[in-house]
Amino acid sequence: MEEEVKKKKPFWRDALEVIVTVAVITFVLLHFVLIPVEVDGSSMYPTLVDGDRGYSFIITKNLGIKRFDICVVDVDDEKLLVKRIIGLPGEHIEVRDNILYINGEAVEQDFLEEEVFTSDFSYDLGEEEYFCLGDNRERSRDSRYYGPFSKSQIRSTKIFVVYPFSRIGMK
Repeated sequence: MEEEVKKKKPFWRDALEVIVTVAVITFVLLHFVLIPVEVDGSSMYPTLVDGDRGYSFIITKNLGIKRFDICVVDVDDEKLLVKRIIGLPGEHIEVRDNILYINGEAVEQDFLEEEVFTSDFSYDLGEEEYFCLGDNRERSRDSRYYGPFSKSQIRSTKIFVVYPFSRIGMK
C-alpha cells in the first residue's frame, strides 16, 4: 500500500489565509451587519450612559422602524448619534405641558424618568421623515436641533451593550 505524501503549506501561507479571512469577515460584519457604538455624553440617560459600548444591528432597520426604538442616526459622514424614534412619517408631533401628543393623542413614554422636562414644540413630518429625541431631553441635541431625519439617515435600530459588563444587554 502506497502512502500519499501531501506537501505541507508554508506557515506564512497559512497565516496569510487566516489574516485575509478574518479581515473579510470583519469587513462584512462592520458594513452589513453591525455598527460599533460608543455613547458619548448624557443625552440618552438613563437608558444609555456615557461610555456604554456595544453594537447596533443594521438588519433590524430592514425589519421595520418602530416608535420608541433606539436608533443610530447618521448626522453627517463622520458623526453618528444614538437617539429614540418618537415620530413616524406623516405624523404631527407635539409636546405641550411636558406631554407628548402624536396626531393630537397623548402618548405615554414609560422609558422616561418622571422628572424629565421637555420644552414645548410642534412638528409635522413629511414622507420618509422621522423625529428622534434623546431620553435626557434637557441635554440632547436631536431632531429639535437637527430637524427630522430621513429613513436613509437611520443606519440601524436596537443596541446591544457589551461594556461595561454590568450593563450588558439589549437596549
